[in-house]
Amino acid sequence: MVYKERLNKRGFDEPRKIEAKTGVIKKADGSAYFRIGNTAAYAAVYGPRDLYPKFLQNPKEGILRCKYNMMPFSGRGERVRPGPSRRSREISLVTERALLPVLNLEDFPNAVVDVFIELPQTEAGSRCAGICAASMALADAGIPMKGMVSAVSVGRVDDKILVDLDYTEESYEGGPVADIPIAIVHETGQFSLLQMDGCITKDMLSKAFELGKKVCAKIYEAQKQAIKDRYKIGDDK
Repeated sequence: MVYKERLNKRGFDEPRKIEAKTGVIKKADGSAYFRIGNTAAYAAVYGPRDLYPKFLQNPKEGILRCKYNMMPFSGRGERVRPGPSRRSREISLVTERALLPVLNLEDFPNAVVDVFIELPQTEAGSRCAGICAASMALADAGIPMKGMVSAVSVGRVDDKILVDLDYTEESYEGGPVADIPIAIVHETGQFSLLQMDGCITKDMLSKAFELGKKVCAKIYEAQKQAIKDRYKIGDDK
């Protein structure tokens, strides 16, 4: 069996449909919604605020805490068990590390910025959608940032290199599969997240990165437009 074309007729370099909004949760200090295909993520930011208990405080800079959570009936597979899991804790940690390079937390000593990410619907690429939503929510909250973080999955299915794998591609059984979530800081082009599940050659990986960078640039434009739409930047010009 040879993987000749994607089941939903997308091009190998084409992401699923993207939707981005900010200011979607009224009582949060900042919030955002990001959807790519059938994967949707909400992010809410609270803070900066004093961190308690005090022995956790850092007098030199603030602390970022992210909490990633898939709702019980969000996925296509088995029901997600409510509450923290090893997977949710791992994704929460990599989300923090993907976002930290763009944050100026030195401005907020002894404080904490909390980011809560909820996914009501998922079909692959959930950590990348969460990172995209969280980055927008931080900007919406007015947290000083050096840039925007955009994320997408790249990889291989059989002998094809593609971007934004969906559930059917991640579970493809007709040949080798590699799923590689990446996050890129738009302003510098640096990777702030790189993980891999599966096997891929060096040449394939280089091609996947190039495709991923192009899609992340497209995601960045959607993120930037969502922030502009929220604050009507340039409307009076």
